[in-house]
Amino acid sequence: MSASLVVVMDPIAAIHPHKDTTLALLLEAQRRGYALLYATQDALAIRDGAAWGRLAPLEVRDDEREWFRLGAEQWQPLAGIDIALARKDPPVDAQFVYDTMVLELAQAAGVRVVNDPRGLRDANEKLFALRFPQCCAPTLVARDAQELRRFVAEQGEVVLKPLDGMGGRSIFRSRRGDPNLNVILETLTADGQAFAIAQRFIPQISAGDKRILMVDGEPVPYALARIPQGDDFRGNLAAGGKGVGVALSERDRWIAAQVGPELVRRGLRFVGLDVIGDWLTEVNVTSPTCARELDAQFGLNIAGLLFDRLEGKAVAAP
Repeated sequence: MSASLVVVMDPIAAIHPHKDTTLALLLEAQRRGYALLYATQDALAIRDGAAWGRLAPLEVRDDEREWFRLGAEQWQPLAGIDIALARKDPPVDAQFVYDTMVLELAQAAGVRVVNDPRGLRDANEKLFALRFPQCCAPTLVARDAQELRRFVAEQGEVVLKPLDGMGGRSIFRSRRGDPNLNVILETLTADGQAFAIAQRFIPQISAGDKRILMVDGEPVPYALARIPQGDDFRGNLAAGGKGVGVALSERDRWIAAQVGPELVRRGLRFVGLDVIGDWLTEVNVTSPTCARELDAQFGLNIAGLLFDRLEGKAVAAP
């Protein structure tokens, strides 16, 4: 009997196949003989204390016009499935948290969930980086606008963003004396009701916001530098940044070594570190991307590296 894998993701029809990391993972699993099953967020349930899903058999192809085919979906218990890939994009809202609780029941029934549901709940992608202050630029997280204004005045120039954003959305660059600062803070904090994060602006963003992929706590030897284009200071690919592969620097490897053991401890097996200049800015655990771009530029197989780890195969250090 072949091994089985279920992916919980956003609608597969809406992905960009040429750069979608989830598709790369599914293609690798299919090459290895896994029977693939597909579910979206609305397809999870708990029945009599057990995790269930409305699952559809899935076939994938590396084809930009026809990259998937789905069979007839049916409800079934998740117990008995070998691997579950939790690849739902942020926001990490209440519904996302509930999903992790369903997947935790599946995990208790013997399903290997990647990433660990508790790790997905606990490792907020903005806040988790701050567990490693030695790796981060000066940062403040607060709801209080006065304290945030004080931080801006102290640092001179900052980036401000919400705790639950992704893809470069709702990120503001501001500075001491900015006449728009008050409205930025009102917007981000919902007039003091929501946390916002302020971080000293890192000028090296002009050379790219590097995505370092971590597999079982160890870095892939190349990063994707997402370089801002035109007048936009954001490097996110979703915001128009250009992706250029670069070898890891000594500082990149040092940051990876600082963070890696904690990722392993929390069962966060596939993670993306965001690094600007010498500083860690985010730790992406929900659905890290950029594997396909790095594979294409350097002849890698990052999905294969992850599945080697999941299957307990020995892997040479990068």
